[in-house]
Amino acid sequence: AQQNQQGGGGIGIPNGPAFNPSAQGRAGRGDQPPDAAALAGMQAAAKIPGLTRATLRGGYTLAVMKANVATGQAEEVWHNEPNDRMFGNIGNARLAGDYLVFPLNVGGGRGGRGRGVQAPEPQPAGPVDEWDRYYSLNIAVRSKPVLLTTSDGLIEDQTSVAVSGDQKMFYYSTNAGDIDRRHIWAVPVAGGTPQQLTTGKGIETWPVPLASGKLLATLSADWKRPQSVGVWRLGTTSSQPAQQYVYPTATGLKNFPLDLHVEPTAVMTTAADGIKVPNQLFVPRDLKAGEKRPAVLFVHGGPARQMLLGYHYMHFYHWAYGINQWLANQGYVVLSVNYRSGIGYGRSFRSAANTGGRGNAEYQDVVAGGKYLQSHPNVDPDRIGIWGLSYGGVLTAQALARNSDMFKAGVDLAGVHLWGNSIDPESVSFKSSAIGAIDGWKSPVLLVHGDDDRNVAFQQTTGLVQLLRARNVEYELIVFPDDTHESMLHSRWMYTLDRMEKFLAKHLGAPKRIITGAGR
Repeated sequence: AQQNQQGGGGIGIPNGPAFNPSAQGRAGRGDQPPDAAALAGMQAAAKIPGLTRATLRGGYTLAVMKANVATGQAEEVWHNEPNDRMFGNIGNARLAGDYLVFPLNVGGGRGGRGRGVQAPEPQPAGPVDEWDRYYSLNIAVRSKPVLLTTSDGLIEDQTSVAVSGDQKMFYYSTNAGDIDRRHIWAVPVAGGTPQQLTTGKGIETWPVPLASGKLLATLSADWKRPQSVGVWRLGTTSSQPAQQYVYPTATGLKNFPLDLHVEPTAVMTTAADGIKVPNQLFVPRDLKAGEKRPAVLFVHGGPARQMLLGYHYMHFYHWAYGINQWLANQGYVVLSVNYRSGIGYGRSFRSAANTGGRGNAEYQDVVAGGKYLQSHPNVDPDRIGIWGLSYGGVLTAQALARNSDMFKAGVDLAGVHLWGNSIDPESVSFKSSAIGAIDGWKSPVLLVHGDDDRNVAFQQTTGLVQLLRARNVEYELIVFPDDTHESMLHSRWMYTLDRMEKFLAKHLGAPKRIITGAGR
Protein backbone atom coordinates (compact mmCIF):
# COMPACT_ATOMS: atom_id res chain seq x y z
CA ALA A 1 0.00 0.00 0.00
CA GLN A 2 1.27 3.50 -0.78
CA GLN A 3 2.40 5.34 2.32
CA ASN A 4 2.35 9.09 1.74
CA GLN A 5 4.50 11.66 3.49
CA GLN A 6 2.73 14.83 4.54
CA GLY A 7 3.79 17.54 2.13
CA GLY A 8 3.52 15.45 -1.02
CA GLY A 9 5.25 12.43 -2.47
CA GLY A 10 5.86 9.01 -0.98
CA ILE A 11 7.89 8.50 2.16
CA GLY A 12 11.39 9.69 1.47
CA ILE A 13 10.37 11.06 -1.94
CA PRO A 14 9.11 14.58 -1.21
CA ASN A 15 7.75 16.48 -4.20
CA GLY A 16 8.74 19.83 -2.73
CA PRO A 17 7.12 22.14 -0.18
CA ALA A 18 3.37 22.12 0.28
CA PHE A 19 2.06 25.15 2.13
CA ASN A 20 -0.68 24.66 4.73
CA PRO A 21 -2.38 28.02 5.35
CA SER A 22 -3.76 26.89 8.71
CA ALA A 23 -0.37 26.00 10.19
CA GLN A 24 2.96 27.66 10.73
CA GLY A 25 5.55 26.11 8.49
CA ARG A 26 5.40 23.88 5.49
CA ALA A 27 3.41 20.71 5.83
CA GLY A 28 5.87 17.88 6.41
CA ARG A 29 8.81 20.28 6.75
CA GLY A 30 7.77 22.40 9.74
CA ASP A 31 10.62 24.87 9.99
CA GLN A 32 9.71 28.34 8.61
CA PRO A 33 6.59 30.44 9.37
CA PRO A 34 4.46 31.69 6.48
CA ASP A 35 4.90 35.18 5.13
CA ALA A 36 2.93 37.57 7.36
CA ALA A 37 1.55 39.60 4.44
CA ALA A 38 0.35 36.42 2.69
CA LEU A 39 -1.37 35.24 5.86
CA ALA A 40 -3.09 38.62 6.32
CA GLY A 41 -4.25 38.48 2.70
CA MET A 42 -5.81 35.06 3.17
CA GLN A 43 -7.59 36.21 6.32
CA ALA A 44 -8.99 39.23 4.49
CA ALA A 45 -10.12 37.09 1.55
CA ALA A 46 -11.98 34.75 3.90
CA LYS A 47 -14.25 37.66 4.89
CA ILE A 48 -15.54 38.19 1.33
CA PRO A 49 -18.75 36.13 0.83
CA GLY A 50 -18.44 33.55 -1.93
CA LEU A 51 -14.71 34.04 -2.55
CA THR A 52 -13.15 31.31 -0.43
CA ARG A 53 -16.23 29.35 0.66
CA ALA A 54 -19.17 28.22 -1.47
CA THR A 55 -22.71 27.64 -0.18
CA LEU A 56 -26.04 26.71 -1.69
CA ARG A 57 -29.08 28.94 -1.29
CA GLY A 58 -30.03 28.79 2.34
CA GLY A 59 -26.42 28.90 3.52
CA TYR A 60 -25.84 25.15 3.65
CA THR A 61 -22.99 23.40 1.83
CA LEU A 62 -24.15 19.83 1.18
CA ALA A 63 -27.34 18.28 -0.19
CA VAL A 64 -28.47 14.77 -1.14
CA MET A 65 -30.53 14.60 -4.33
CA LYS A 66 -32.71 11.74 -5.56
CA ALA A 67 -33.22 11.49 -9.31
CA ASN A 68 -35.62 9.57 -11.55
CA VAL A 69 -33.38 7.94 -14.16
CA ALA A 70 -36.25 7.73 -16.66
CA THR A 71 -37.21 11.40 -16.56
CA GLY A 72 -33.99 12.97 -15.31
CA GLN A 73 -35.95 14.90 -12.70
CA ALA A 74 -34.34 15.24 -9.28
CA GLU A 75 -35.44 16.41 -5.86
CA GLU A 76 -33.55 17.28 -2.73
CA VAL A 77 -34.18 14.81 0.10
CA TRP A 78 -31.79 16.21 2.72
CA HIS A 79 -29.30 18.97 3.34
CA ASN A 80 -26.97 19.85 6.17
CA GLU A 81 -27.33 22.93 8.34
CA PRO A 82 -25.58 26.26 7.72
CA ASN A 83 -22.13 26.22 9.32
CA ASP A 84 -22.55 22.50 9.99
CA ARG A 85 -19.33 21.27 11.62
CA MET A 86 -20.40 17.63 11.56
CA PHE A 87 -21.99 16.72 8.22
CA GLY A 88 -19.66 18.72 6.03
CA ASN A 89 -19.12 15.98 3.47
CA ILE A 90 -20.35 12.49 2.59
CA GLY A 91 -18.14 9.96 0.83
CA ASN A 92 -18.14 6.22 0.15
CA ALA A 93 -21.93 6.10 0.46
CA ARG A 94 -23.86 3.00 -0.54
CA LEU A 95 -27.57 2.35 -1.06
CA ALA A 96 -29.37 -0.17 1.15
CA GLY A 97 -32.99 -0.14 0.02
CA ASP A 98 -34.43 3.26 0.93
CA TYR A 99 -31.38 4.13 3.01
CA LEU A 100 -28.10 5.80 2.17
CA VAL A 101 -25.35 4.37 4.41
CA PHE A 102 -22.11 6.32 4.77
CA PRO A 103 -19.06 6.67 7.06
CA LEU A 104 -18.34 9.83 8.99
CA ASN A 105 -15.11 10.62 10.80
CA VAL A 106 -16.31 13.18 13.30
CA GLY A 107 -13.55 15.62 14.07
CA GLY A 108 -11.54 15.00 10.90
CA GLY A 109 -9.75 12.14 9.24
CA ARG A 110 -7.28 9.69 10.69
CA GLY A 111 -4.78 12.42 11.45
CA GLY A 112 -1.28 13.08 10.22
CA ARG A 113 2.11 13.41 11.81
CA GLY A 114 1.12 16.33 14.02
CA ARG A 115 0.11 19.82 13.00
CA GLY A 116 1.87 23.11 13.55
CA VAL A 117 0.65 26.03 15.64
CA GLN A 118 -2.71 27.28 14.39
CA ALA A 119 -2.89 30.63 12.67
CA PRO A 120 -4.75 33.53 14.28
CA GLU A 121 -8.56 33.49 14.17
CA PRO A 122 -8.94 29.67 14.17
CA GLN A 123 -12.11 28.03 12.91
CA PRO A 124 -14.73 27.29 15.59
CA ALA A 125 -14.23 23.89 17.16
CA GLY A 126 -16.50 21.11 15.94
CA PRO A 127 -17.46 17.83 17.58
CA VAL A 128 -14.73 15.23 18.01
CA ASP A 129 -15.16 11.46 18.19
CA GLU A 130 -12.34 9.01 18.87
CA TRP A 131 -13.96 6.26 16.79
CA ASP A 132 -15.18 5.57 13.27
CA ARG A 133 -18.94 5.88 12.71
CA TYR A 134 -21.47 4.93 10.05
CA TYR A 135 -24.79 6.71 9.57
CA SER A 136 -27.87 5.98 7.51
CA LEU A 137 -30.24 8.44 5.88
CA ASN A 138 -33.78 7.51 4.82
CA ILE A 139 -34.12 8.97 1.33
CA ALA A 140 -37.76 7.90 0.92
CA VAL A 141 -38.92 10.59 3.34
CA ARG A 142 -37.51 13.78 4.80
CA SER A 143 -35.37 12.68 7.72
CA LYS A 144 -32.09 13.19 9.53
CA PRO A 145 -29.05 10.89 9.53
CA VAL A 146 -29.20 8.11 12.12
CA LEU A 147 -26.07 6.83 13.87
CA LEU A 148 -25.73 3.08 13.26
CA THR A 149 -22.40 2.12 14.81
CA THR A 150 -22.79 3.11 18.45
CA SER A 151 -20.11 0.54 19.34
CA ASP A 152 -16.78 2.25 20.04
CA GLY A 153 -14.09 0.92 17.76
CA LEU A 154 -12.12 1.12 14.54
CA ILE A 155 -13.93 0.42 11.24
CA GLU A 156 -10.93 0.56 8.99
CA ASP A 157 -12.16 0.91 5.40
CA GLN A 158 -14.73 -0.22 2.84
CA THR A 159 -13.53 -3.83 3.03
CA SER A 160 -14.71 -3.79 6.66
CA VAL A 161 -18.41 -3.29 5.85
CA ALA A 162 -21.20 -4.98 3.90
CA VAL A 163 -24.98 -4.86 3.45
CA SER A 164 -27.19 -7.96 3.53
CA GLY A 165 -28.85 -9.27 0.39
CA ASP A 166 -32.27 -8.05 1.55
CA GLN A 167 -30.74 -4.58 2.15
CA LYS A 168 -31.90 -4.55 5.77
CA MET A 169 -28.75 -5.28 7.79
CA PHE A 170 -25.38 -3.54 7.95
CA TYR A 171 -22.36 -5.70 8.86
CA TYR A 172 -19.00 -4.34 9.96
CA SER A 173 -15.63 -5.55 11.25
CA THR A 174 -14.37 -3.67 14.29
CA ASN A 175 -12.16 -3.97 17.36
CA ALA A 176 -14.94 -2.70 19.65
CA GLY A 177 -14.74 -4.59 22.94
CA ASP A 178 -11.62 -6.53 21.88
CA ILE A 179 -9.11 -3.87 20.90
CA ASP A 180 -6.29 -6.11 19.61
CA ARG A 181 -8.55 -8.30 17.43
CA ARG A 182 -11.40 -7.86 14.91
CA HIS A 183 -14.95 -9.22 15.15
CA ILE A 184 -18.11 -8.81 13.07
CA TRP A 185 -21.06 -6.78 14.31
CA ALA A 186 -24.44 -6.10 12.70
CA VAL A 187 -27.13 -3.42 12.99
CA PRO A 188 -30.35 -2.74 11.00
CA VAL A 189 -29.83 -0.05 8.36
CA ALA A 190 -32.89 1.72 9.76
CA GLY A 191 -31.15 2.01 13.12
CA GLY A 192 -31.07 0.02 16.32
CA THR A 193 -28.65 -1.56 18.76
CA PRO A 194 -25.59 -3.21 17.17
CA GLN A 195 -25.07 -6.89 17.99
CA GLN A 196 -21.72 -8.68 18.05
CA LEU A 197 -21.93 -11.77 15.82
CA THR A 198 -18.46 -13.32 16.08
CA THR A 199 -16.59 -13.85 19.33
CA GLY A 200 -13.59 -15.61 20.79
CA LYS A 201 -9.87 -15.35 20.13
CA GLY A 202 -10.26 -15.16 16.37
CA ILE A 203 -9.77 -12.24 13.99
CA GLU A 204 -12.65 -11.81 11.52
CA THR A 205 -12.58 -9.34 8.64
CA TRP A 206 -14.09 -8.81 5.14
CA PRO A 207 -17.69 -9.76 6.08
CA VAL A 208 -19.79 -11.17 3.21
CA PRO A 209 -23.43 -12.00 4.08
CA LEU A 210 -24.61 -14.85 1.85
CA ALA A 211 -27.84 -14.71 -0.14
CA SER A 212 -29.72 -17.12 2.14
CA GLY A 213 -29.51 -14.66 5.00
CA LYS A 214 -28.46 -17.55 7.26
CA LEU A 215 -24.71 -17.55 6.68
CA LEU A 216 -21.90 -15.00 6.90
CA ALA A 217 -18.51 -15.57 5.24
CA THR A 218 -15.39 -13.90 6.63
CA LEU A 219 -11.65 -13.98 6.44
CA SER A 220 -10.78 -15.66 9.74
CA ALA A 221 -7.57 -16.27 11.64
CA ASP A 222 -6.32 -16.65 15.20
CA TRP A 223 -3.01 -16.83 17.05
CA LYS A 224 -1.96 -20.09 15.41
CA ARG A 225 -4.19 -20.41 12.33
CA PRO A 226 -3.28 -18.31 9.26
CA GLN A 227 -5.87 -16.37 7.30
CA SER A 228 -8.65 -18.72 6.20
CA VAL A 229 -12.20 -18.55 4.87
CA GLY A 230 -14.78 -19.16 7.55
CA VAL A 231 -18.57 -19.41 7.37
CA TRP A 232 -20.66 -18.40 10.38
CA ARG A 233 -24.21 -19.50 11.06
CA LEU A 234 -26.32 -16.49 11.91
CA GLY A 235 -28.69 -16.93 14.83
CA THR A 236 -26.92 -20.12 15.92
CA THR A 237 -27.79 -21.90 19.15
CA SER A 238 -25.22 -23.07 21.67
CA SER A 239 -25.50 -26.67 20.37
CA GLN A 240 -24.31 -25.66 16.89
CA PRO A 241 -20.76 -24.72 15.89
CA ALA A 242 -20.71 -20.97 15.21
CA GLN A 243 -18.00 -21.14 12.53
CA GLN A 244 -16.90 -23.70 9.97
CA TYR A 245 -13.59 -23.27 8.17
CA VAL A 246 -14.08 -23.99 4.49
CA TYR A 247 -10.54 -23.18 3.33
CA PRO A 248 -7.99 -24.37 4.07
CA THR A 249 -9.32 -27.59 5.54
CA ALA A 250 -7.48 -29.65 8.16
CA THR A 251 -5.85 -31.60 5.34
CA GLY A 252 -4.62 -28.37 3.78
CA LEU A 253 -2.98 -27.38 7.06
CA LYS A 254 -1.33 -30.73 7.78
CA ASN A 255 2.12 -29.30 6.99
CA PHE A 256 1.53 -25.99 8.76
CA PRO A 257 3.15 -25.88 12.25
CA LEU A 258 0.03 -25.03 14.26
CA ASP A 259 1.40 -26.65 17.42
CA LEU A 260 4.68 -24.75 17.32
CA HIS A 261 3.03 -21.36 17.84
CA VAL A 262 2.94 -19.51 21.13
CA GLU A 263 -0.06 -17.44 22.14
CA PRO A 264 0.96 -13.76 22.39
CA THR A 265 -0.25 -11.66 25.30
CA ALA A 266 -1.15 -7.99 25.43
CA VAL A 267 1.13 -5.83 27.55
CA MET A 268 1.06 -2.10 28.13
CA THR A 269 4.07 0.17 28.50
CA THR A 270 4.33 3.85 29.34
CA ALA A 271 6.45 6.22 27.25
CA ALA A 272 8.58 8.95 28.81
CA ASP A 273 5.88 11.56 28.12
CA GLY A 274 3.16 9.46 29.77
CA ILE A 275 1.55 7.99 26.65
CA LYS A 276 0.25 4.44 27.18
CA VAL A 277 1.57 2.12 24.46
CA PRO A 278 -0.03 -1.26 23.56
CA ASN A 279 2.27 -4.17 22.71
CA GLN A 280 2.13 -7.91 22.10
CA LEU A 281 4.59 -10.25 23.81
CA PHE A 282 5.74 -13.63 22.41
CA VAL A 283 7.49 -15.83 24.98
CA PRO A 284 9.22 -19.06 23.86
CA ARG A 285 7.42 -22.09 25.25
CA ASP A 286 10.51 -23.82 26.66
CA LEU A 287 11.69 -21.02 28.94
CA LYS A 288 12.75 -22.02 32.42
CA ALA A 289 12.58 -19.86 35.53
CA GLY A 290 15.53 -17.51 35.70
CA GLU A 291 16.76 -18.34 32.19
CA LYS A 292 17.94 -15.34 30.17
CA ARG A 293 17.32 -15.21 26.43
CA PRO A 294 18.04 -12.65 23.70
CA ALA A 295 15.05 -10.55 22.63
CA VAL A 296 13.85 -8.85 19.47
CA LEU A 297 11.56 -5.83 19.24
CA PHE A 298 9.35 -5.49 16.13
CA VAL A 299 7.96 -2.20 14.80
CA HIS A 300 5.28 -2.26 12.11
CA GLY A 301 5.15 0.01 9.05
CA GLY A 302 2.53 2.48 7.94
CA PRO A 303 2.39 4.10 10.39
CA ALA A 304 -1.42 3.63 10.04
CA ARG A 305 -1.30 -0.03 11.05
CA GLN A 306 -2.04 -2.14 14.11
CA MET A 307 -0.51 -5.51 14.90
CA LEU A 308 -2.96 -7.98 16.42
CA LEU A 309 -3.07 -10.97 18.76
CA GLY A 310 -3.08 -13.29 15.76
CA TYR A 311 -2.41 -13.51 12.04
CA HIS A 312 -3.04 -10.18 10.34
CA TYR A 313 -5.46 -9.61 7.46
CA MET A 314 -2.94 -7.57 5.43
CA HIS A 315 -0.29 -9.26 3.28
CA PHE A 316 3.02 -8.16 4.78
CA TYR A 317 1.69 -8.02 8.34
CA HIS A 318 0.42 -11.58 8.01
CA TRP A 319 4.04 -12.45 7.23
CA ALA A 320 5.38 -10.20 10.00
CA TYR A 321 3.25 -11.95 12.61
CA GLY A 322 4.51 -15.29 11.30
CA ILE A 323 8.11 -14.03 11.41
CA ASN A 324 7.65 -12.99 15.04
CA GLN A 325 6.34 -16.49 15.78
CA TRP A 326 9.37 -17.92 13.94
CA LEU A 327 11.72 -15.80 16.07
CA ALA A 328 9.97 -16.96 19.25
CA ASN A 329 10.28 -20.53 18.00
CA GLN A 330 14.03 -20.00 17.64
CA GLY A 331 14.12 -18.97 21.30
CA TYR A 332 13.92 -15.16 21.19
CA VAL A 333 11.55 -13.22 23.42
CA VAL A 334 9.68 -10.95 20.96
CA LEU A 335 7.82 -7.70 21.63
CA SER A 336 5.66 -6.15 18.88
CA VAL A 337 5.09 -2.44 19.55
CA ASN A 338 1.95 -0.59 18.44
CA TYR A 339 3.44 2.90 18.63
CA ARG A 340 1.51 6.18 18.49
CA SER A 341 0.30 7.32 15.04
CA GLY A 342 -0.94 3.78 14.43
CA ILE A 343 -4.61 2.85 14.17
CA GLY A 344 -6.91 0.93 16.47
CA TYR A 345 -6.63 2.97 19.65
CA GLY A 346 -8.65 6.06 18.81
CA ARG A 347 -8.20 9.21 16.77
CA SER A 348 -6.06 11.00 19.35
CA PHE A 349 -3.54 8.14 19.31
CA ARG A 350 -3.57 8.10 15.50
CA SER A 351 -3.09 11.86 15.17
CA ALA A 352 -0.54 12.22 17.97
CA ALA A 353 1.45 15.43 17.79
CA ASN A 354 5.05 15.86 16.70
CA THR A 355 5.60 12.47 15.11
CA GLY A 356 7.71 11.65 12.05
CA GLY A 357 9.60 14.64 10.68
CA ARG A 358 7.91 17.01 13.12
CA GLY A 359 9.63 15.69 16.22
CA ASN A 360 9.91 11.89 16.15
CA ALA A 361 7.68 11.61 19.24
CA GLU A 362 6.70 8.01 18.43
CA TYR A 363 10.27 6.87 19.03
CA GLN A 364 9.59 7.26 22.75
CA ASP A 365 7.24 4.27 22.44
CA VAL A 366 10.07 2.16 20.98
CA VAL A 367 12.31 3.09 23.91
CA ALA A 368 9.53 2.13 26.33
CA GLY A 369 9.37 -1.26 24.65
CA GLY A 370 13.12 -1.68 24.87
CA LYS A 371 13.08 -0.85 28.58
CA TYR A 372 10.26 -3.35 29.11
CA LEU A 373 12.39 -6.08 27.53
CA GLN A 374 15.42 -5.06 29.59
CA SER A 375 13.37 -5.54 32.75
CA HIS A 376 11.77 -8.84 31.70
CA PRO A 377 12.93 -11.70 33.95
CA ASN A 378 13.69 -13.94 30.96
CA VAL A 379 15.56 -11.40 28.82
CA ASP A 380 19.28 -10.73 28.78
CA PRO A 381 19.28 -6.90 28.76
CA ASP A 382 22.54 -6.83 26.80
CA ARG A 383 21.14 -8.89 23.89
CA ILE A 384 18.19 -6.96 22.45
CA GLY A 385 17.69 -6.42 18.72
CA ILE A 386 15.08 -4.69 16.57
CA TRP A 387 13.57 -5.15 13.11
CA GLY A 388 11.00 -3.56 10.83
CA LEU A 389 10.06 -2.65 7.27
CA SER A 390 9.23 0.79 5.83
CA TYR A 391 8.11 2.92 8.80
CA GLY A 392 9.36 0.01 10.87
CA GLY A 393 12.69 0.55 9.14
CA VAL A 394 12.46 4.22 10.13
CA LEU A 395 12.19 3.28 13.80
CA THR A 396 14.79 0.52 13.56
CA ALA A 397 17.30 3.08 12.28
CA GLN A 398 16.23 5.56 14.98
CA ALA A 399 16.83 2.92 17.65
CA LEU A 400 20.32 2.09 16.40
CA ALA A 401 21.28 5.75 16.02
CA ARG A 402 19.86 6.97 19.31
CA ASN A 403 20.16 3.93 21.56
CA SER A 404 22.88 1.56 20.49
CA ASP A 405 23.37 1.07 24.25
CA MET A 406 19.96 -0.63 24.32
CA PHE A 407 19.63 -2.15 20.83
CA LYS A 408 22.67 -4.24 19.94
CA ALA A 409 21.67 -5.10 16.35
CA GLY A 410 18.93 -4.27 13.86
CA VAL A 411 17.38 -5.37 10.59
CA ASP A 412 16.22 -2.33 8.59
CA LEU A 413 14.13 -3.15 5.50
CA ALA A 414 13.44 -0.18 3.19
CA GLY A 415 13.58 2.40 5.94
CA VAL A 416 13.57 6.20 5.77
CA HIS A 417 16.62 7.85 7.26
CA LEU A 418 16.10 11.50 6.31
CA TRP A 419 12.69 13.15 6.68
CA GLY A 420 11.82 15.85 4.19
CA ASN A 421 14.45 17.52 2.01
CA SER A 422 16.40 19.69 4.45
CA ILE A 423 20.01 18.84 5.28
CA ASP A 424 20.27 21.76 7.69
CA PRO A 425 21.38 20.07 10.94
CA GLU A 426 19.33 22.60 12.93
CA SER A 427 16.05 21.95 11.11
CA VAL A 428 13.31 20.05 12.93
CA SER A 429 13.03 17.45 10.18
CA PHE A 430 16.78 16.74 10.19
CA LYS A 431 16.91 16.45 13.97
CA SER A 432 13.88 14.14 13.81
CA SER A 433 15.65 11.80 11.37
CA ALA A 434 17.90 8.86 12.14
CA ILE A 435 20.82 10.65 10.47
CA GLY A 436 20.30 13.51 12.90
CA ALA A 437 21.75 11.18 15.54
CA ILE A 438 24.14 9.29 13.26
CA ASP A 439 27.20 9.86 15.47
CA GLY A 440 25.57 7.74 18.16
CA TRP A 441 25.09 4.75 15.81
CA LYS A 442 27.42 1.98 17.02
CA SER A 443 25.40 -1.24 16.61
CA PRO A 444 25.60 -3.43 13.49
CA VAL A 445 22.72 -3.35 11.00
CA LEU A 446 21.43 -5.52 8.17
CA LEU A 447 20.02 -3.27 5.43
CA VAL A 448 17.61 -4.64 2.79
CA HIS A 449 16.19 -2.60 -0.11
CA GLY A 450 14.88 -3.07 -3.64
CA ASP A 451 16.37 -0.57 -6.07
CA ASP A 452 13.00 0.01 -7.79
CA ASP A 453 11.16 0.89 -4.59
CA ARG A 454 8.24 3.26 -5.44
CA ASN A 455 7.37 3.97 -1.78
CA VAL A 456 10.74 4.77 -0.21
CA ALA A 457 13.55 6.21 -2.31
CA PHE A 458 16.42 3.72 -2.74
CA GLN A 459 18.76 6.63 -1.99
CA GLN A 460 17.47 6.54 1.60
CA THR A 461 19.56 3.39 2.01
CA THR A 462 22.55 4.24 -0.21
CA GLY A 463 22.87 7.59 1.55
CA LEU A 464 22.82 5.89 4.95
CA VAL A 465 25.52 3.46 3.84
CA GLN A 466 27.88 6.37 3.12
CA LEU A 467 27.29 7.76 6.61
CA LEU A 468 27.90 4.36 8.24
CA ARG A 469 31.09 3.80 6.23
CA ALA A 470 32.44 7.19 7.30
CA ARG A 471 31.95 6.14 10.95
CA ASN A 472 33.21 2.56 10.60
CA VAL A 473 29.84 1.15 11.67
CA GLU A 474 29.39 -2.53 10.79
CA TYR A 475 26.65 -3.18 8.25
CA GLU A 476 25.48 -5.85 5.84
CA LEU A 477 23.67 -4.75 2.68
CA ILE A 478 21.24 -6.68 0.49
CA VAL A 479 20.10 -4.91 -2.70
CA PHE A 480 17.44 -6.63 -4.81
CA PRO A 481 17.69 -5.44 -8.44
CA ASP A 482 14.47 -4.37 -10.15
CA ASP A 483 12.45 -5.06 -7.00
CA THR A 484 9.91 -3.02 -5.08
CA HIS A 485 9.11 -1.90 -1.53
CA GLU A 486 8.27 -5.45 -0.46
CA SER A 487 10.03 -8.03 -2.60
CA MET A 488 7.81 -9.65 -5.23
CA LEU A 489 9.71 -12.96 -5.16
CA HIS A 490 9.25 -15.68 -2.56
CA SER A 491 12.86 -16.82 -3.08
CA ARG A 492 14.14 -13.38 -2.08
CA TRP A 493 12.09 -13.41 1.11
CA MET A 494 13.52 -16.82 2.01
CA TYR A 495 17.00 -15.48 1.33
CA THR A 496 16.30 -12.39 3.48
CA LEU A 497 15.02 -14.48 6.39
CA ASP A 498 18.03 -16.78 6.19
CA ARG A 499 20.38 -13.77 6.32
CA MET A 500 18.30 -12.24 9.14
CA GLU A 501 18.52 -15.47 11.16
CA LYS A 502 22.30 -15.64 10.82
CA PHE A 503 22.76 -11.92 11.46
CA LEU A 504 20.75 -11.92 14.70
CA ALA A 505 22.43 -15.10 15.93
CA LYS A 506 25.85 -13.58 15.22
CA HIS A 507 25.22 -10.35 17.11
CA LEU A 508 22.75 -11.40 19.83
CA GLY A 509 23.99 -14.94 20.40
CA ALA A 510 22.15 -17.97 19.05
CA PRO A 511 19.15 -18.74 21.27
CA LYS A 512 17.90 -22.24 22.00
CA ARG A 513 15.98 -23.53 18.97
CA ILE A 514 12.82 -25.61 19.15
CA ILE A 515 12.66 -26.48 15.45
CA THR A 516 15.48 -26.65 12.94
CA GLY A 517 16.01 -25.73 9.28
CA ALA A 518 13.88 -28.22 7.34
CA GLY A 519 10.89 -27.68 9.60
CA ARG A 520 10.68 -23.90 9.21
